[in-house]
Amino acid sequence: MLTPVNPTTGEALPTAQSLAPDAAHDLIAQVAAGFTAWRAKSIAERAVYLRNMATGMREAKSELAELMALEMGKPLAEGLGEVEKGAWCAEFYADHADQYLAPEFLDSDASTSYVQYPPLGTVLGILPWNAPVWLALRFVAPALMAGNTCVMKADPNVPATARRLTEVFHASGLPQNVMANLPITNEQVAAAIDHPAVKAVSFTGSSGAGQKVAARAAAGLKPAVLELGGSDPCIVMADADLEKAADIVTLSRMINAGQSCIAAKRLLVEASIYDSFCEKLYERFSKIAMGDPRNESNQLGPLARSDLREHLHQQVTDSVNAGARCILGGDLPAGGGFFYPPTLLLDVQPGMPVFEEETFGPVLSITPVNDIEQALTLANATEYGLGASIWTTNQDCINLAIASLQAGQIAVNGIVKTDPRLPSGGIGRSGYGRELGPHGIREFVNTQQIWIA
Repeated sequence: MLTPVNPTTGEALPTAQSLAPDAAHDLIAQVAAGFTAWRAKSIAERAVYLRNMATGMREAKSELAELMALEMGKPLAEGLGEVEKGAWCAEFYADHADQYLAPEFLDSDASTSYVQYPPLGTVLGILPWNAPVWLALRFVAPALMAGNTCVMKADPNVPATARRLTEVFHASGLPQNVMANLPITNEQVAAAIDHPAVKAVSFTGSSGAGQKVAARAAAGLKPAVLELGGSDPCIVMADADLEKAADIVTLSRMINAGQSCIAAKRLLVEASIYDSFCEKLYERFSKIAMGDPRNESNQLGPLARSDLREHLHQQVTDSVNAGARCILGGDLPAGGGFFYPPTLLLDVQPGMPVFEEETFGPVLSITPVNDIEQALTLANATEYGLGASIWTTNQDCINLAIASLQAGQIAVNGIVKTDPRLPSGGIGRSGYGRELGPHGIREFVNTQQIWIA
């Protein structure tokens, strides 16, 4: 049984029936049986289905946004934007899969030799709760366009969102044996990975859970893509556009109540502007309206679960006890729900929890740095490596940062984000493999050499 909770009130939502082990096994087998016919369709034929899915998503946009607000606390405006982004992803791969999967001709001793990219089979997507529509499309769109069939195991927090999204896909014409929602408990995931019809695994979630998924997939010699946690650094140098930097840092840290792997979490600010830049952030953070995410005047909703809020507050408390200076937030609000206020922690140093660990909530740690060299050293002082960013107008600093930052993606004078056009992923405890862009669609294909005498 799946038992979601409304994070705005802390009250239980209607339970959802999880599949029994035999039923889950049969559902995966059903989707695997659809692979032969789906693979046989041309890329142009598959594209028609993806475009229809995008249309269906836009028609159900308000309903999907309401479900996300109810089940995981996403503000309505953000939810509407998430559905639009997911629809764009479907259309993008419909438009570009033919280009990305085109045979690549290579010289050899053959009369003709080339590499082609046929699909693997059925791919299992294990998805989190923090962006249940976008992350579903990030997995489903390229996998389907490559000719794979998909089984989507959504997080137990968002069963209604996952169910409705799947209904939208099927109503748009996508066959039920090509993509299915798999409502199972987390304890049943290992058996799903082990299913002989599952040929590859895509996982988005915490680093600890990712290690377990990776080990299970590796035991079956199944390829996996892991998009895991992050402790993304953001460097702000004195010559940057400070007003714009403050706006974007605030957006990056506050979007989705800070529950984003690629959010700016560790801010490294040049000492000469440290005090003034912290004041700019204080001004912005203090104006953020927190409350019911279904009220469009609120910009910040609750955290998704009670345990997430407790862990975040412990990280803040322990960091303050270690010498960090809290100038905003840092307390547990009274009343129902799992809200946590916008929080600014200054003078953060290595060794403090908010520097060493991923903070999954609206908490920004700020550290002064003397120069670009110290900033880069501290930016790389992490086991994670998902995203990183730098704000400066100095081209030498930009070049040095691009050459030095150890992360899957680097943003210069902008926000770290996911984009269907560009590959996304991490290194270290942030995972491996890539999603999106031309690289993402080639993760779940057979890179097959053809040699003709």
